[in-house]
Amino acid sequence: MKFIELAKTRYSSRKYLNKKIEKAKILKVLEAGRIAPSAVNFQPWHFVVIEDEENLKKLWETYGREWIREAPVLLILCGDHKKSWKRKKDGKDHCDIDVAIAADHITLQATELGMATCWVCNFDKEKCSEILNLPENIEPIVILPLGYPADIVDENRHEKLRKKLDELVSWEVFKEK
Repeated sequence: MKFIELAKTRYSSRKYLNKKIEKAKILKVLEAGRIAPSAVNFQPWHFVVIEDEENLKKLWETYGREWIREAPVLLILCGDHKKSWKRKKDGKDHCDIDVAIAADHITLQATELGMATCWVCNFDKEKCSEILNLPENIEPIVILPLGYPADIVDENRHEKLRKKLDELVSWEVFKEK
């Protein structure tokens, strides 16, 4: 599949089949995250895989939406703020950016393998950290439910739901409207 086709195929699924994911496929999506670029190549991420039903139930409590219970795997993508690069001039921490790049690689690899994901950022970070027994410097940044999709999406959704390119791009200099 060409990259633009893959990118257009990926969507946020909130409905999953009751089907176990093969470990080889989980490892392949994790590998896609592992090879993602990061600021100064510091790779400040840590990925936690949750498959066990007891642990899934605990993590469901960090996010109040019922649909997440359908996903057979939850990937918790964490960032290590002690390892992330900080811009010298203003101290901007690039941890969240680096983890987001890894998450994007993971979601696209999952799509190529016939699976679906959904970015979940509106979860109880403190409760998640407690459940996973994370050290203070490791922050859970995004939960990615992973599974085989059971929903159907509109193939023309990008034309309907995305801004046009001329609304997003300035050439050479920023032009005020």
